[in-house]
Order: sequence, then structure tokens, then C-alpha cells
Amino acid sequence: MPMVDPRFSILSADFAAAPYPYFARLREQSPVHYEPAVDSYFLSRYQDVKRVLTDHEAFTTETLQVRAEPVMRGPVLAQLTGPEHTAKRKIVVRGFTGQAMQDQIRAIHTNAAELFAPFLPQGRVDLVNDFGKPFAVHVTLDVLGLDKKDWQQVAAWLGGVGEFITSIALTPERRRHCLDCAGQLEAYLVPVIEQRRRHPGGDLISKLCTAEFDGIAMSNRDVTALVINVLVAAVEPADKTLALLFKHLIDHPEQLAQVRRDPTLLPAAIAETLRYTPPVQLIPRQAEQDAVFAGTIVPAGATVFCMIGAANRDPDAFTAPDSFDLHRPDLGTARSFTAAAQHLAFGTGLHQCVGAAFARAEIETVAAMLLPLLDQVRYSPGFHYRETGLYTRGPASLCLDFTPVHEGPGMADAAAVREVCS
Repeated sequence: MPMVDPRFSILSADFAAAPYPYFARLREQSPVHYEPAVDSYFLSRYQDVKRVLTDHEAFTTETLQVRAEPVMRGPVLAQLTGPEHTAKRKIVVRGFTGQAMQDQIRAIHTNAAELFAPFLPQGRVDLVNDFGKPFAVHVTLDVLGLDKKDWQQVAAWLGGVGEFITSIALTPERRRHCLDCAGQLEAYLVPVIEQRRRHPGGDLISKLCTAEFDGIAMSNRDVTALVINVLVAAVEPADKTLALLFKHLIDHPEQLAQVRRDPTLLPAAIAETLRYTPPVQLIPRQAEQDAVFAGTIVPAGATVFCMIGAANRDPDAFTAPDSFDLHRPDLGTARSFTAAAQHLAFGTGLHQCVGAAFARAEIETVAAMLLPLLDQVRYSPGFHYRETGLYTRGPASLCLDFTPVHEGPGMADAAAVREVCS
């Protein structure tokens, strides 16, 4: 029987409120932490997490058949292996590179400028709820070629899909709600997919519809699963990362001043944000055979949760890991958005996040646009910072005050952005 620590639970309200203070204790005292309520093992050391994520034969994505497939309406990329995985991953990656990426950066600019414009004269914005969440959905709908007027409905369905995938334990009532959201999202997507088969355009859905694997076009089920996969992967972390980036820069004014003076430091600030507070905190795998970590046996068939937040703060991997430092020499900014990243925010290895390059373009583009506009940015009076989420984690809100832009250079910048991008 696995050892259970009766004094501590990852499923407790205390941990949910503030997990970071617990990570050192987990790595040092309980690196293979068993939670009987969900019959799962939680790994917190960097080397252990990296081993699980890179050894695809010993630790499979089989658990996603239960955790993701019911709401994705078919197998997701991370479940696939061999030639099928390679071919389908390439199709999706092609949708986020080259000319497609240039078009997407224009869409990112346009959406960001339009959504942020109303807040410029007010000098106040909730970067999560006023801007980040609608922005992430708008951009992803643009990439897929879906109608942005439906964004609130799509966001609501995605909320249910995301809840299903990221909940450690669901009540039967919530499970029904999530499956209902997935069913409605599928019903919304299938007519679009059928229309794109007949009249393909330049959007990602058209590319998925016209792509072939082994000379065979993908079925509607295959395309639906990949589209929902892209929606969840693109929307879920984007608003969290953007808000966390600004939070850390506001909390470290000297680093904020440096990024303002030298915008080439922005990728390092984003990479350090991903290391310091990764938006995806848990990545599940299934042990295919008995495995030993720190002298503890994880039995074959067990679910293993890789604790990305804890691994990214392991002193064996990073110097002074509990400090936010965009200049840290062990970050490797240039490779921070690839499978060779030192941090594990996008996972690593074969199933490293397919949208990492898009995520980088999205956050960099928006942050570079907002930094000059958010002059003297600071927390709004009376604002109390709070993070939520066990599986994916980010600020519940981020209420900021800044110098209002009525006329002059700032407004001209914003107008110019809108002009260039429209």
C-alpha cells in the first residue's frame, strides 16, 4: 500500500488557495505523494517529472481516454502515437507556422486593439475578465475561421469542456453539464466542418478538412476532436499567462522598467513567467509498468500527475527558483518555446504543447502593444489578488489603473495599431 500523509492533501482548500508554499515540502518530504481520494500519485521533483513526460512507453497518455476524449468527441493529439500522431501533429503545426503565423499575428493585433480601445480613455481595466478572456477566444475563433459574434456561447461551452478535463473529481451533475457543453459545441462545429469540406478557405478548419493521413482524409470526428483540442489549448492558458506576466512585472518594478527600455527582453519575461507560475499546473500520465521514484513504487496502471509548478521551482533545476528573474542564466530564453525548453510549462518531449509557438506570438504581440499604452500601470485601489485552479491556475482578476489615453502619443499609438491592422 502507498504511504499516505495524513497531515496534508493536494485536494485541500489550503493548497488550492496557495500551492506554491507547499512545493518545497512536497519535493523534500513527499516527492511521490499519494492521494487516496483520487487514487493517484503526484510527482513534484523536476527530474521525476521530466522522466515521466519523456518516457512515452513507460508513461502513456492512456488516462486521457477517460479525462479528455468524452468532451473532445474523439481522440486528442496527445493520445495518438506513431505515424498517425506524427502526421496529424504536422498538419496542426503547419497551421501555426510561416504565412499562416503572419496572418495570425495580424489577427492578434486587430483583436487586441479593438478589445482594448474602450479602456484607454478610462485608465482602468481588469486584464483578465475585461480583456484577456474575450481576447483569447476572439483570436482562436479567427484562426479557426469561426464567427466571432458567437464568442460568448463558444466560451461557455469551452468552460464546460475545460472543467471536465481539469477537474480531479466531478459530481455527476457537473459531469452531465460538461458533457452537454461538449455535445452542443460538437453540434455547432459539424455543419461548419462539412461546409469547409465543400468550400475550403485559408483557415485552420479548412486545412484540417483538406489534409490527408495515409491518403485518407480525416473524418468529421477526427476534425472535431482536433478543433476542440486547439480551442482548449489556445484559449485556456493565454489569458492566464498575459495577466501573470503583468502581475510579475508590476511586482518587480525594476524589471518592468528594463522591459520598457529594452523590448527585446520581453521573450525572457514571458519565459520566466511560464517557469515561475505555469498556467498548466498538472499533466496526467498512466504508468504502464511498476516504476520507482525516490524509493517509492508507483504500480502499473496508476495515474501519475506531474506537478509542473513544483518541478519548475526545483532548486536542482533552477538557481533561486522562488525568485522571479527574467535575467536568470538557467532559463534559456531562445529555446523556452520549444521541446528543448528548460522549464516544463508546455510539457516536454513527444507531446509537448503543439500551440507553444502560437502562444508565444500571441503573448509577445499583445504585451508589446500594451506596455507602451499602460503608462504608470499599477493595481487599482482596493484590489485583492487571488488565484484559482488546481489543474490550470491563474488570476481570478487583475484590476489595473494606468494613465488614461485621451489624445497624444498613446492614443495615436492605439489608433495606428487599429489602422495598420484593420
